Amino acid sequence: MPEWWTYSAEDFLLFSPRTYWRMIERHNDALWPAQILTLALGVAILLWLFRPRPWSDRVIAGTLAALWAWLAWGFLWERYATINWAASYLAPLFVLQAFLLAMIGGRLRWSASRTGRGLVGLALFVYALVLHPLAVPLMGRSTRGAEVFGITPDPTAIATIGLVLMAAGRWSWVLLIVPMAWCVASWATLHTLGASESWVLLAAVVLAIIPVARRRAG
Repeated sequence: MPEWWTYSAEDFLLFSPRTYWRMIERHNDALWPAQILTLALGVAILLWLFRPRPWSDRVIAGTLAALWAWLAWGFLWERYATINWAASYLAPLFVLQAFLLAMIGGRLRWSASRTGRGLVGLALFVYALVLHPLAVPLMGRSTRGAEVFGITPDPTAIATIGLVLMAAGRWSWVLLIVPMAWCVASWATLHTLGASESWVLLAAVVLAIIPVARRRAG
């Protein structure tokens, strides 16, 4: 029997890279053209950040809450759990995030600012919305496997982190816990799969921790 120190991360992975990326492709195929709608929602959120309306704070929070609830069911429970049994245990965390966004998010002021924290948040949101889907063809994989905001968890988590960094209000930091936890878990998975874009997820967590830690220390 092998000793515990002889095991590597790959030994604990429940699926192959091909299985994982094929799962993403099938998810995209099943939902097309919903990707256009979620990207349009992302663009609308971006516009509201720069030109807030009296109702835009509640709409941004409600939109994010609906997307996290949808991902809990449509991606984790219905799709990811078919190749990874742990996904079914992560789904309640996504539901919790949706609940927190609905309860706390509507009381925050969501707007773009020129502070360091705001600029970091804006950069993360724009990356998740525009650049993250382009990582797939750059990595030599099929564009059918592009990960899109609101359709798959990774860009949605990065976008949420970015938006929360731009939000002003009490308890906003609570809305970072689940997205950051997902980014760390997804980084570990993608890193084990050999996906170089995995480091973006870890970078998003680090970029979120620094301004939040400075704000709470001050």
